[in-house]
Amino acid sequence: MNNHAAWEREYRNPKLVTLHNEPQSSVKEFFRWLRKKENVELTGLHTLDLGCGTGRNTLHLASEGVAQAVGIDISKTAIEYAQKAAATENLTSVTKFIVGSIGEQLPFTDQSFDLILDVTASNALSEKERLTYVSEMHRLLKPNGHIFVRALCKDGDTNAKELIKASPGPETDTYIMPDTGFIERVFSKTDFEALYGQYFTVAYIDKETHYTLFNGRRYKRNFWIAYLKPLQNNSTK
Repeated sequence: MNNHAAWEREYRNPKLVTLHNEPQSSVKEFFRWLRKKENVELTGLHTLDLGCGTGRNTLHLASEGVAQAVGIDISKTAIEYAQKAAATENLTSVTKFIVGSIGEQLPFTDQSFDLILDVTASNALSEKERLTYVSEMHRLLKPNGHIFVRALCKDGDTNAKELIKASPGPETDTYIMPDTGFIERVFSKTDFEALYGQYFTVAYIDKETHYTLFNGRRYKRNFWIAYLKPLQNNSTK
């Protein structure tokens, strides 16, 4: 699936994305879970934000004292925005922003990162790209590292199911978003756990619902919120 052009248009003329500087509430909750349940502080970590957009989560991590916060996104416009924001906030020394696809091999050495974020980014990948994406996360994550994933959820989302019927995409459980041309993949819980379970233990998973305003209409969207750890680390919710 090729969403590159569609996302570039979106960041040049935003209709769906917001330019907030604060992380999503689910990301903040993940950081609290790291501290309380895993005894992991953000200070000194090496972090990677996959599909970072304009850098809201990457910049927040940088402001919290991580050793390095790296963000990668397919949109050149989004990366330019993130770089300018980093300069404005005096965070260029600990941030690095790269234009690239998260569905390809990434330019980092093995076990480079303590923490990896995917905040609704991998839904735009093809099945082939997604296999590379999850393999790369496994390669790049340190043995005691953690991953946060927010992914579109099919279970209980009648709007998503209607879109699959009315505007089907090229692969299973994909649809083409009206008016934007975005191709998105939604996951059942079974499919989600099968994908990530190849390499990771799902330490926590839950579902959340939000409403997206687009062209005057509110669209219900369900999301999986999951915390992942390498398979050798056992954890419970």
